[in-house]
Amino acid sequence: MNAQRAKEIYDSTDNIAVQLDDGQSVWIEKVDVDNGVATVQVGGKPTDVQTVGVERLKEYSH
Repeated sequence: MNAQRAKEIYDSTDNIAVQLDDGQSVWIEKVDVDNGVATVQVGGKPTDVQTVGVERLKEYSH
């Protein structure tokens, strides 16, 4: 995914499913478009927060 799409998902009022390239579900908490990174919460664990390159993120449908 590109940084602009990650920002659109973050700003959206819709619940858009996103996962890392390793298949883990994530919740986007912040997007740094200029640097191409996003801060994400991994799974349902509020303490598992990572900053990853947006290229590692992908949308998926159930």
